[in-house]
Amino acid sequence: MPHLVVSTDPLGRGPGGLGSLHVVPIEVKEVVALIFVGNDWAEDHHDVLVMNEAGKKLAARRLPEGVAGVSAFHALLAEHAEDPREVMVGIETDHGLWVASLVAAGYRVYAVNPKAVSRYRDRHHVGGGKSDTGDAKVLADLVRTDAHNHRVVAGDSDQVQGIKVLARAQQSLVWLRTRETNRLRNALRDFYPAALAAFEDLHDRDALAVLSRAPDPETAARLTRPKLRAALRAGGRRRNLDTVTERIHAVLRTEQLHAPEAVAAAYASVVTAQVAIITAVNTQLTELEAQLERRFEQHPDADILLSLPGLSDVLGARVLGEFGDDPERFTDAKSRRNYAGTSPITIASGKKRAVLARHARNTRLYDAIDQWAFCSLQPSLGARAYYDQRRAAGDTHHQALRALGNHWVGILHGCLIHRTPYDEHTAWGHRQPLAA
Repeated sequence: MPHLVVSTDPLGRGPGGLGSLHVVPIEVKEVVALIFVGNDWAEDHHDVLVMNEAGKKLAARRLPEGVAGVSAFHALLAEHAEDPREVMVGIETDHGLWVASLVAAGYRVYAVNPKAVSRYRDRHHVGGGKSDTGDAKVLADLVRTDAHNHRVVAGDSDQVQGIKVLARAQQSLVWLRTRETNRLRNALRDFYPAALAAFEDLHDRDALAVLSRAPDPETAARLTRPKLRAALRAGGRRRNLDTVTERIHAVLRTEQLHAPEAVAAAYASVVTAQVAIITAVNTQLTELEAQLERRFEQHPDADILLSLPGLSDVLGARVLGEFGDDPERFTDAKSRRNYAGTSPITIASGKKRAVLARHARNTRLYDAIDQWAFCSLQPSLGARAYYDQRRAAGDTHHQALRALGNHWVGILHGCLIHRTPYDEHTAWGHRQPLAA
């Protein structure tokens, strides 16, 4: 509603001449009172603290997990706010059913990094004390005073959230297989070195097929060519079967040191167990990747991501899942690079200045971009030239890949913003000496 304000016209342009008074209508916007909520979550409960704009505590309560807890959360806030948009919630996670229900209710939910919460706690309490209720207050204070420095939980589509779940599960299985393969490698190194010489990749089907039948060096030395050939065939090999059989047969029968019989038998049991674990992980990976590829190819952004050199269905799904598809999440390429952790940070104090890699980052996204950069070296001449230039300037392999990955993130941002597929000349044309 317009309000009337009496104003002096210093130029005398009003009806009363110099210094006259006149009435000016102005629009006054209604001031919306904000409510700030700190939500410290645990496995089976949530500690919630509500405060107003002055920092005064309005309510504090411990709520159970699940429907009952969410209902109580809504009822508690309804006592202090009429509109969900008046409520700002700070919590140390960006996923889960609880967070999804808060976002769906219309609250402004800020997912705050636990490290940031710890640092904020130290700003106000140097004694080192910590409690769930105290953390809830810290989170409420944080969104009250520093919300502008943090991100609202992204409004990603259900489709991309499903891709993210599958992509993270696939990546976790790959990491699990790597750990189990390293354990198998350590066991073989101690009593069965011929197996390490025979197989380059211990999680490969050939290695698993042979080790499942010959988990110790004595059994391996007794394997005849027909039995070895049958094992490789059962493992799935069809091409170069005779050549591979001859090579493995020769390696397994070479002279080597032997562990005591009891020790060798114990290690053989370990090898059998590790082979069974890796085989099961391989099976689940195959099934999971098929689902992930199918879901990813149905997403509207899939064609754009797949047009970029080095991105396959699985790697593209991992990149898409971590970035999300909320068009308002990243205002520019710089913010996307910062989120990916590929852009460097500058540390300057006095006359000292250093440019370093980011260590506080989304490790899953960073790992995917690192692999993307490496896989792009062959299909993209511009990427290869850029990498070679960085190496010539003194960068290590990983430093050059990080710089290339940072460049790819910027290119991806441009493609998504303009809804256009990748073009080699557009991406690298401004670097004519590199792309030549």
